[in-house]
Amino acid sequence: MNNIITRTATKTLEKYLKIFPAVAILGSRQCGKSTLIKHFCKDDSNFVYIDMQDRRDLAKLQDPSLFFQANADKTICLDEVQLLPELFSTLRSEIDSDRRARRFVLLGSASANLIQKTSETLAGRIGMIDLTPFTITEVENELDYSLQRHWMRGGYPDSYLAFDDEASSIWRENFIRTYLERDIPQLGFSIAAPRMMRLLTLLAHEQGCTLNYSNIANSMGLTAPTIRHYIDILEQTYIVRILPPFFKNIRKRLAKTPRLYLRDSGLLHQILNISTFNDLLGHPVFGKSWEGLVVENVCSATTNAQHYFHRSANGDEEMDLVLEYPDKLIAIECKASTDPTPTAGFWKAIDTLKPNHSFIVCPIKEHYPIKDNITVSGIEHLTELISNT
Repeated sequence: MNNIITRTATKTLEKYLKIFPAVAILGSRQCGKSTLIKHFCKDDSNFVYIDMQDRRDLAKLQDPSLFFQANADKTICLDEVQLLPELFSTLRSEIDSDRRARRFVLLGSASANLIQKTSETLAGRIGMIDLTPFTITEVENELDYSLQRHWMRGGYPDSYLAFDDEASSIWRENFIRTYLERDIPQLGFSIAAPRMMRLLTLLAHEQGCTLNYSNIANSMGLTAPTIRHYIDILEQTYIVRILPPFFKNIRKRLAKTPRLYLRDSGLLHQILNISTFNDLLGHPVFGKSWEGLVVENVCSATTNAQHYFHRSANGDEEMDLVLEYPDKLIAIECKASTDPTPTAGFWKAIDTLKPNHSFIVCPIKEHYPIKDNITVSGIEHLTELISNT
């Protein structure tokens, strides 16, 4: 496999660096933000990289205005910038004094913190890019690509590229531990690591199910508002995805509680102690694991669409993913089977939603129609077909 996987965000990064004085690359820890910008600027002698977690680099910013002025002709990259929020007012002054493009690149792994600061102080001066772990689109053309490998290990570069499954598992175990014991406290949240680990385990068992904050709170002996706060932290640090229900232009009363997915299938499997594909095949989460993989890859590939699920209040019609564009609607059902059979609920959802096209996505390579505007497809074909169309 190539040492550097080409990221789909590269084209956006290239474009934004020509437009904005500052560009923010947001994504979970260890998803490849630093690698992306360092590789992009590898031949740029005017690129300066500052790691906010390195005390030697941090010392250079004791007087940030002086540092910025001394490097006024360079592109300055500030990694984990959310750890120094007081820097944003200085950044605003620097940018307002010189609005040239490509002055700053900000890397952050906590969207709520970083977006809040940038929206307050850098509005109109910054372009935002979301970066996920490796998507299937990014790795499917590699020589040793296999869907099963990506599904089992997830997309975090060090997990996906590990030399064997055991090394991948060890990396994921340490990622989870570091996230709970270091990353969350660094963001200013005082939450015991065992408590958050218990919540992650409960959520993993409920992968792809509608959120019931009260039930989770009762299981953990906490209040529903506390659980909401904890889940918000998980969402804003890119660990979980919240998928709202679709009810626009639908007269029927629909389920209005959101669904939750652990975004990375490898982390899901690690939390549930699923170490082999055979273990996954026999686990109750098997179908929801596939659903989560599809949801994450499709949502990452369609940043110009709104993402929902659809389920009637009585449960007689259901669609795993609905993509709403300004001029069309795409419906997606996930089936962890090589010979999928649409359910009655699928057909009823089609009648209600009236999508422009529908897909049944399963772990196959081929794709074929089963009815007008309804296609059975592998995930690779689907993500390539609908990627920001």
